[in-house]
Amino acid sequence: MKIVKLKDFKINDSFEEFYNWLQKDLNQVNKIILESLETDSSLITELSNHIIGSGGKRIRPLLTLATARLCHYSGNRHLTLASVIEFIHTATLLHDDVVDGSKKRRGKKTANFIWGNKSSILVGDFLLSKAFKILINDGSLKCIDIVSNVSEKISFGEVKQLMSIGKLNVSESDYLEIIGFKTAELFSAACQLSSEISEIDFTKKKSLKDFGYFLGIAYQIIDDTLDYFSEEKISGKEIGNDFKENKMTLPLILFFKRGNKKEKNLIQHMVQNKKLNDSDFNWVSEKMKNYDILDDCLQKARHFSIMAKDSLGTFPDNEEKRKLINLVNFLTHRKN
Repeated sequence: MKIVKLKDFKINDSFEEFYNWLQKDLNQVNKIILESLETDSSLITELSNHIIGSGGKRIRPLLTLATARLCHYSGNRHLTLASVIEFIHTATLLHDDVVDGSKKRRGKKTANFIWGNKSSILVGDFLLSKAFKILINDGSLKCIDIVSNVSEKISFGEVKQLMSIGKLNVSESDYLEIIGFKTAELFSAACQLSSEISEIDFTKKKSLKDFGYFLGIAYQIIDDTLDYFSEEKISGKEIGNDFKENKMTLPLILFFKRGNKKEKNLIQHMVQNKKLNDSDFNWVSEKMKNYDILDDCLQKARHFSIMAKDSLGTFPDNEEKRKLINLVNFLTHRKN
């Protein structure tokens, strides 16, 4: 499997500093992942390597590693637990791409496009099973409980999103609930695992739980916003996918709420037609400019990013805290 290098994705100085700070630990996590994927099945090995080694930033396992340092944890359990978080995340990506019918992720062909839906689902299930096997070997019932809960919430979020497809009456609060389950809970769990093995007090554990959750919300709002206001060559993903898949994300929710009667009727016609194309997307994204959709989405994301940074207030000001705050700033100002 390809080990992620700095050159594999665009970064700014704050993320480079953050990445370099944790690179030694991340290399150990990559080693654990590689060893865990050693099987007699070439399909599992090839398909897993394809998606795990596809150039992602490893934000979720990095959160486990970073918060372990913030808590001054001195053992090695955070390394295996970070691999658990990455396995859970990778499994959800495999399943998501099947549900969405995606053909590209991070600028590369998706696993389901190459190997088919059945293979992607089964290998995703294998990775989930591998994650829980690692947890059992770790031996902490509390850590098992954290990951079990987040796995349930992610699945629930996926179902809620599926039920919201094409429903133009989805509210902003509905949207925040969905991305809370789908994205923010895993960010939160990544931080909770470190707090649990570090045995810090309850107040600090709650702070890290909230930190991960608010950061996850901000991260997903930015991700959904970039789907309307980015460039494919920069983001590495097919722009407009959410719209073409009838997903009610924040930009479309705000546009439908603010648009005039004629625009609302056109959107309703597009969605009911269920055959959305590039021309439809271009019309919608252009009209959004009239209603400050981009600026307002970014403002909402930064609101949650401030909540994330404020959640660290129970921790003393130090180098570890500063690096986490810089990470929040990077993730909410990123272009891909």
